[in-house]
Amino acid sequence: MKFPIGIQSFEQIIADGYVYVDKTDLVYSLATEGKVYFLSRPRRFGKSLLVSTLKNYFLGRKELFKGLKIDSLEKEWKTYPVFHIDFNSDVFAKTETLENTLELYVSNWEMQYNVAANKKLSFGRRFAKVLNVAHEQTGLRCVVLIDEYDKPLLDVMETGLKTVVDGNEMSLEQYNREVLKGFYSTFKLADSDLQFVFLTGVTKFSQLSVFSGFNQPSDISMVPQYEAICGITDEEIDAYFCESIRKMVETAGCSYEDEREALRRQYDGYHFSRHLKGVYNPFSLLNALRFEMIENYWFRTGTPSYLVRLLDGFGDKLNELIGNYYVQSQFEDYRADTQQPLPMIYQSGYLTIKEYDSSMCTFKLDFPNDEVKNGFVTMVANSYLGGREDTGSVVRNLIVSLKRRDLDAFRSCFDTFLASIPYDVRRKANERERERDFTYTLYLIFRIASCYTTYIEKRQSFGRLDCAIVTDDSAFVFEFKLDGSAAEAIAQINEMGYADEFLSTNRKVYKIGISISSETGRVADWLVEE
Repeated sequence: MKFPIGIQSFEQIIADGYVYVDKTDLVYSLATEGKVYFLSRPRRFGKSLLVSTLKNYFLGRKELFKGLKIDSLEKEWKTYPVFHIDFNSDVFAKTETLENTLELYVSNWEMQYNVAANKKLSFGRRFAKVLNVAHEQTGLRCVVLIDEYDKPLLDVMETGLKTVVDGNEMSLEQYNREVLKGFYSTFKLADSDLQFVFLTGVTKFSQLSVFSGFNQPSDISMVPQYEAICGITDEEIDAYFCESIRKMVETAGCSYEDEREALRRQYDGYHFSRHLKGVYNPFSLLNALRFEMIENYWFRTGTPSYLVRLLDGFGDKLNELIGNYYVQSQFEDYRADTQQPLPMIYQSGYLTIKEYDSSMCTFKLDFPNDEVKNGFVTMVANSYLGGREDTGSVVRNLIVSLKRRDLDAFRSCFDTFLASIPYDVRRKANERERERDFTYTLYLIFRIASCYTTYIEKRQSFGRLDCAIVTDDSAFVFEFKLDGSAAEAIAQINEMGYADEFLSTNRKVYKIGISISSETGRVADWLVEE
């Protein structure tokens, strides 16, 4: 079996005999049931392949679809004039890049349809003229496909890059947004010349008025009918990849069921509607099947720079986003704000829907699978803690010490870890924030471990405990004091009843008071009460 890893051309996949997970029935539904669509999905999730499939369908290349689902659905194969824009190939961090890209596309189309170029007009008006002429020449309305429409904005978001336009300075993000807004106004000017419009991207920029120049597209990102239009489902694995999994079983020396479960934990777990249809990350799954190894393939391709920039300003609040319920607008509508990074984290694929509460119309968000959880939290930890490379070994040592209830070893390991954090990482201005730093450090390393339930600043009836770690047979309740005493920390645990909720769980409960020195950044005092 040939796996189409990194191949985004539908024509090449079919012609060269690569495996193709047939979703052409959904392509037919899109083409025949609506006109203007928008789809948001994470990177490397198959958006470009979907666009390529639509392109070949509207070009009437019937021979490529022989034997696929659409073959029995489509009775008329027409050759529409198709205009395809792919923003993937450029980096838009310079003022001229976006305009040069649009100029290249529009001028080529003008030559193709013998339209005289009038460069005094905007790109949008020139494109509208091309669409009108193409409609007249072919007798068919036009199809416009735009892949990664938001990349010119993501490339410059939160970079601080500036440009000067007509003597006035503005952010490059604002400039690119205005250029795109003018170009996308095409779809209102040329409405009568359009048969079908499809845009893909990571983010939904409705809040930035990018689409204010034309009728809003139908957003199918969370529509149940199309939740699996990108990615691979369990049913599709059964239909296409059973033999490949059996080969992995031979290599791993485990049962078929165990290998399926391992793949599910590592790559499944994405949900794109309230119906909670599970979707696997296609890039990672195909790589695992190709190389017969379960690895972090998707995360190794890199974290988007825009997300790193957002999270760098978000500080130590990651735990406040995860495992909570939200109304749809809170994570679906884009806002470029370091204080509100949730929409970007969700739309980039690092969080997904895990539950839907129909009574409250709210969605619970959490990491989709082990690949994303481990990779994302490790990335945040390395950034937060000064780029450490041995976080994994620290996590393993701390886990073993808690499993054995060896709190002396836990103290030693934790203290050594704190001692290795560069002094400039301990950058908080006041005592409460510095104390929160140490609490968050503990949260991050145990979130990476993921085998223990970890609470950070957990709200209770009488207050908010700093940290608690719950294992199968024990609960460890931590209170941190900066330049205080461990005895004071234990007294606060007792006075506020922080450990009480864990007493009824048939676990051993340990109260741990820790004093941190603001001068050395290390454990100055430590007290344990069982």
